[in-house]
Amino acid sequence: MNTLRKYDYLIVGAGLFGATFANRAKANGKKVLVIDKRPNVAGNIYTEEVEGINVHKYGAHIFHTNNKDVWQFVNGFAEFNRFTNSPVANYKGELYSLPFNMYTFNKMWGVTTPEQAEKKIEEQRKSAGITEPQNLEEQAISLVGKDIYEKLIKGYTEKQWGRACTELPPFIIKRLPVRLTFDNNYFNALYQGIPVGGYTKMVENMLEGIEVRLNTDYLADKKELDKLAEKVIYTGAIDAYFDYKLGALEYRSVRFETEVLDIPNFQGNAAVNYTDRETPWTRIIEHKWFEFGTQPKTVISREYSSEWKKGDEPYYPVNDEKNGELFKEYKKLAEKERGVIFGGRLGEYKYYDMDQVIASALELCKTELK
Repeated sequence: MNTLRKYDYLIVGAGLFGATFANRAKANGKKVLVIDKRPNVAGNIYTEEVEGINVHKYGAHIFHTNNKDVWQFVNGFAEFNRFTNSPVANYKGELYSLPFNMYTFNKMWGVTTPEQAEKKIEEQRKSAGITEPQNLEEQAISLVGKDIYEKLIKGYTEKQWGRACTELPPFIIKRLPVRLTFDNNYFNALYQGIPVGGYTKMVENMLEGIEVRLNTDYLADKKELDKLAEKVIYTGAIDAYFDYKLGALEYRSVRFETEVLDIPNFQGNAAVNYTDRETPWTRIIEHKWFEFGTQPKTVISREYSSEWKKGDEPYYPVNDEKNGELFKEYKKLAEKERGVIFGGRLGEYKYYDMDQVIASALELCKTELK
């Protein structure tokens, strides 16, 4: 190690990718510095306590994975509860179970057996006559038929993406969960839950004994910060790193309206999706139900999806063809950056679940920390 440089790694971003890499690097005897421009660690999984309730400040995060290594890794830093994600869909006051299952089909069509449900979906698929879906609307109708598409997919999806379903690529809903059982578990995952005490505590445990500097903007002070370490692990937006010189990649952003209510129970479920087009929010989260709360008050957050603009928090990439091509060009630039490794949701411009972020960081550790 160059004696002039104080650290082996400067890790930009104290979210899941940065914290995972930092933890493993320290365990391998490396000297690391983690910086983040926010005043807190944990990135978008940050939870803060309000009225004794761990509020998911940047939207609902439910940990779920089939990856045993990742599950064992996170359990080293937190105990997980048995939370199962069973959202409810509200379409103009009608309530339906998500994922689409026998409860949904019974409410929609009055069917009571899997055979009847299958027959009804098949009838609707056939009458639509779609063989090669060209867009999201056709893809959805070919999977679940017109009734479910119209009531439970169309409005929600158009609010979420800010585009008509006919303008969205079909692959976005390739994995629409349809169950001919009465199983309300949204995720097909072996392991799932929420860390007891919130995600912030979990990330703090991952970063124990590691130097962390908050309120530190890497791109604003890049020259000086780069001098501190041999290598940089960068988890910010890849286009921002290159000062948008090839143009800005597109993201969707989310705005939250959070309020404390002086009642013990607002909606009886952690997540209720509003699937009609007219309701401006996409869903309401009631945070206490992630941890089976018994507090006398409750905290709810209404989520509004919006087009990202500079200065907003980028939440998820718009992975269409145009952005895919632009990302490829940025990736070429990234590969030429000596001593800089790009990772995470923004660094890799990927719609990652939390377990995938951790898996990606652990994979990097295998090659980097030999």
